[in-house]
Amino acid sequence: MPGVNSRERTLGHLAVVILGGAFGLAVGWVLFLWLPGDNTVLGVLFMLVVGFFGLRIGGNVASRVQPRYNVAEVAVEGPITRDGGGGPVPGGVRGTPADDIVDQMEAANDDDNVDALLVKLNTPGGEVVPSDDIRNAAMAFEGPTVAYATDTCASGGYWIASGCDELWARDTSIVGSIGVVGSRVNATDLADQLGLSYERFAAGKYKDAGTALRELEPEEREYLQGIVDDYYQHFVERVAQGRDMPPGDIRETEARVFIGERAYDLGLVDSLGTRDDVLDHVEDLLGESVSPATFEPSRSPVQRLSSGASRTAYAFGAGVASRFDGDDDLTIRL
Repeated sequence: MPGVNSRERTLGHLAVVILGGAFGLAVGWVLFLWLPGDNTVLGVLFMLVVGFFGLRIGGNVASRVQPRYNVAEVAVEGPITRDGGGGPVPGGVRGTPADDIVDQMEAANDDDNVDALLVKLNTPGGEVVPSDDIRNAAMAFEGPTVAYATDTCASGGYWIASGCDELWARDTSIVGSIGVVGSRVNATDLADQLGLSYERFAAGKYKDAGTALRELEPEEREYLQGIVDDYYQHFVERVAQGRDMPPGDIRETEARVFIGERAYDLGLVDSLGTRDDVLDHVEDLLGESVSPATFEPSRSPVQRLSSGASRTAYAFGAGVASRFDGDDDLTIRL
């Protein structure tokens, strides 16, 4: 189902059309009563004709006052996680759950009114698989897909953008961070001070690799670095495929972030402009005027207020962590 805003547009459009038809029928009825003689058939036909023109006029008015949408806009804002949580960052802001974003993209793809998809990106990144799920949903959309960055399109956000036909950004947007970070807390010194020791009961040599209460063995470090390298290889491959860029050029960015102007010079962004510029471009792609509708999951007023407050306090970052299964002390970030 489309988002709430989409339904409101459709219902509003329909209400204006119905009002126009009702007004036409009312005018026709009044004129019918004023007709001389007792020609009931002619009067009814006259009333129906006037009512039909009322519907037509109502439709024209509705198209101006409450236009039908032909472009869906889906926002990816805040940390990218499966459930929309802020991850392990204390006081981390909440984002939209990745599964909800995928659902909205799929709803847009199934909506016959939608001819193009806009993906609004304002995110520092997040978990790997949820980012990939959103990217796949954008790639599956049957029509032009144009992503545009507002404040930040970094890491997992750029992973998603690489699955869209184009990426736009403001000249001062933050773009890039094509890299992966693996991290662990080393609490061995603290454990010694507290008199704590680690006893291992595990099946499988690397099951507890990365635990915070003991030092890493060289082969464990190599194993964990290999996982990070594998994720990075996937990241580079997706960007190279989506952006039609040599993998070497992507690796040369060394996971740096760039302002929009510099990202454009490096080929990481297709065009610079505001949302209005993006809409003008989509009009050129479709060859008709566009009316975007925001596709979003239904949220209570309290959830909307909380989300707004979180975005106000939203600070620039390079991504939030997702955890390896079973290794509670080890995190990996896009």
